[in-house]
Amino acid sequence: MRHIFIIGSRGLPAKYGGFETFVEELVKHRKSKNISYHIACLSDTEQHKHFDYLGADCFTIKAPKIGPARVIAYDIMAVRYALKLVKEQNITKPIFYILGNTIGAFIRPFARKIQKVGGLLFVNPDGLEWRRSKWSRPIQFYLKYAEKCMTKSANIMISDNAGIESYLKQSYPWSKTAFIAYGTDLSPSGLDENAEKVQSFYQKWCLKEKDYYLIVGRFVPENNYETALIEFMKSKTKRDLIIICNYEGSDYFEKLREKTGFDKDSRVKFVGTVYDRALLTYIRENTFAYIHGHEVGGTNPGLLEALAHTDLNLVLGVDFNKRVAEETAYYWNKTSGNLCQLLEKVDGQTDYSALGQMAKEHMRSYYTWEKIVGEYEELFLNEN
Repeated sequence: MRHIFIIGSRGLPAKYGGFETFVEELVKHRKSKNISYHIACLSDTEQHKHFDYLGADCFTIKAPKIGPARVIAYDIMAVRYALKLVKEQNITKPIFYILGNTIGAFIRPFARKIQKVGGLLFVNPDGLEWRRSKWSRPIQFYLKYAEKCMTKSANIMISDNAGIESYLKQSYPWSKTAFIAYGTDLSPSGLDENAEKVQSFYQKWCLKEKDYYLIVGRFVPENNYETALIEFMKSKTKRDLIIICNYEGSDYFEKLREKTGFDKDSRVKFVGTVYDRALLTYIRENTFAYIHGHEVGGTNPGLLEALAHTDLNLVLGVDFNKRVAEETAYYWNKTSGNLCQLLEKVDGQTDYSALGQMAKEHMRSYYTWEKIVGEYEELFLNEN
């Protein structure tokens, strides 16, 4: 039996972002009976409570609320407790899979302890977290340093984007790397235009199927909302721009309003968040085009979802995005007028179903959870 301790997500069941979804899909699609998962779960109330979820042994870690440093404390406490479990249960050759680099500056003594019990340390660095504009310069410096420390201690750095793996190889030539993609769900929404939730949404925002552009994603500057808004507002399209994001109460929202004047353009509609998965999929399926401006990180789940469900995808042409979408999307850059020209170029044509079919086949070939989980299990079972 190979015991895999997964540390760094907020835990199961998944309620949050990419890492949590990844862990749930990894457990849900498990094929081998020779793998046992142990999942650290962040808790505000309980310490070291164990519960079963989809056959995985989940254990809670009550980390102190100390601002951004809480995630470091959480990872440290989770590794310590996992090492305790390894000793108490006489587990041999465990794998510690840490998601994210946050604990990197403190990892060396823990890596030695993992090695001492015959274990291996795997790390998923996520994207280039140190580049995110939300962090102050000192935090960015720490995250870059933590990334370097992780590459020196990990047995393998596992990237979910080939561009991230190339970056690691170039920046840290001593590191051993592997590439295993992130997955996505190809299932259709199962809804039609007569569904009550569909009619309610479309009537509320005065929308018609295939007659709006769409942006979905975290409401942060590095996702280039400013460029997308300015370029869209320059264009002559009569279609609306629907923006699904958590903008409520955001200072960034007010700054964008002042800088772009989007509130004076009736085509631009911030609709808040959509938590209903089937409805969100239907909105993707029936948009005219999806605009993807994510610039920092590896494989963005939102881009995979768009490629799996949307015919026309207009994607910021950075390396990480191109490695995912390849020839199945149109690309733009942040040069003034570039995205506007692309919008006006595509706006006159109505049928992009052939391109959409190509994107779906691409997702089906390389990005299904079944394929991803199979690659992980092979690595977990065969890596010595």
